[in-house]
Amino acid sequence: MTFSIVARCVRTGQVGVAAATAVQAVGKLACHAIANAGAVASQALTNPYLAYDGLRLLEQDASAEDALRRVLATDMNAAKRQVGIVDKQGRTAAWTGPDTIKWSGHIPGHNCSVQGNRLPGPQVLERALESMHATEHLDLAERLTLALLAGDEAGGDLKGERSVNVLVFAAEEYALCDIRVDDHDAPMQELRRLFKVYQEKILPNVLGLPKRADIPRPG
Repeated sequence: MTFSIVARCVRTGQVGVAAATAVQAVGKLACHAIANAGAVASQALTNPYLAYDGLRLLEQDASAEDALRRVLATDMNAAKRQVGIVDKQGRTAAWTGPDTIKWSGHIPGHNCSVQGNRLPGPQVLERALESMHATEHLDLAERLTLALLAGDEAGGDLKGERSVNVLVFAAEEYALCDIRVDDHDAPMQELRRLFKVYQEKILPNVLGLPKRADIPRPG
């Protein structure tokens, strides 16, 4: 019931995840990332702990493949899960359990992975991946937005989308971008609108926020 992208930008080192689904609040449950570590999409019969634990492993310098293997080993319902991971070096790993809703699958890409279930076919992921590869000159938040739109144009979720999230981290502990559409009749149209607002109004403010280098941690 979801399609997603996890990615790292080669130029900037930013990491991010984006997803769309037919139910509310995909950003709350499916999309997870940590600066200087990586990003995880946890979907299908969602288990957020696959993302939480996976990110902790990435912070400890585990590779995407190793993190995926280790978190799936703890889940008795792994056959019903779908996960995509990218680490801080751009390595990816993905899992589509045999009991996920068809059509389901994942496709690895260059510093990114796309994955989805309850889709009309692989063309949704193929279009999203083509978009990611064709836009490497753009900032990661825009690339993820365009990839979601491309996947939706290729059919998206068979039940249509209700929520969308584009989440990107740069060097700071707070998100560089966190665009959320949580319950909307036309979430992709709303995503287009909110991305323009983000570029024009939100991003300049985020770039002006305090930096960790200037804020000592409490002793």
